[in-house]
Amino acid sequence: MDGLTILAQTTYTYGYEEPLVDTQFVSRFLQYMWDQITIMTWPQSVLAISLGVIYLMYGWRIFKALTVISFALLGLYVGMWIGAQFDKVLLGSLLGLALLTILSVPLMKWAVCILGAVAGGVLTAGIWYAFKLPEQFVWAGALVGFVTGGMIAFVVFRVSVMLFTSLGGGVLIIMGALALVYQYEGIQDPPTNRLYDIYFNNNWFIPVLLIAATLFGMLLQWRFVKTSKNWTV
Repeated sequence: MDGLTILAQTTYTYGYEEPLVDTQFVSRFLQYMWDQITIMTWPQSVLAISLGVIYLMYGWRIFKALTVISFALLGLYVGMWIGAQFDKVLLGSLLGLALLTILSVPLMKWAVCILGAVAGGVLTAGIWYAFKLPEQFVWAGALVGFVTGGMIAFVVFRVSVMLFTSLGGGVLIIMGALALVYQYEGIQDPPTNRLYDIYFNNNWFIPVLLIAATLFGMLLQWRFVKTSKNWTV
C-alpha cells in the first residue's frame, strides 16, 4: 500500500493540479448509503435482505439476467446525464437504457468483465479506506482491484460471476440489516445513535462487512457450482 501511495502522490504532484477524483468520494458514497438506510421502511428492509440472499446464493444461476439489468440501469443513468446536457433527459435515458441493454446480450463476457472489474475496484477501495490511507488517492487502491477483477473474467469466468453477484447480494443484505437496526434504535426509550457512531467513526466497518459478505457468497456459490452439472457460461 505504501508504494501505491507514493505513486499516487507523485502522479498528483507532478502530473495534475487537481485530484483525479473527488477527494471526498468515499465519504460521499457512504453518506449516500446512510441516506438510503435511514429512509427504508421495515418491509423494504426485509425485501432487500431477501433479494440479497437470492442474489448472493444463486447469482451464478441468473447472472445473465443480472448482467443485463445492471447494464440497463447503467445505460439509464448515463443516458440521463448525456440527455441533460441537451435538455433531453427522457430521450437520453430511454436511448441509453435500450442501447446498453441490447449490447450486453451479445457482449455478455465483456459485460461480466466490466462488472467484475467494478466489484474488484469497490473492494480494494474499501480496503484502502479501512486502513485510513489518503482518501484523495483512493483511486489508486481501486485501480488494483479494477484491473484484477477485470482480468479474472478472462482467466476463470465463473469466479468473476461469483465476485460481482456476491458483492451485489452483500450490499443489499447489509443495507437491509442496517436499516432494521436503525429502526430498532429509533423505537428505544430514549432513542440511541450507536449505529450512526459505528458507521461514521470506524473506517473498517463497512469494508469489513462488504468483504465478509462477498467472500461468504463466493464460497457458497462455488460449492453450488461444483455440484451442478448443468451450469454453463
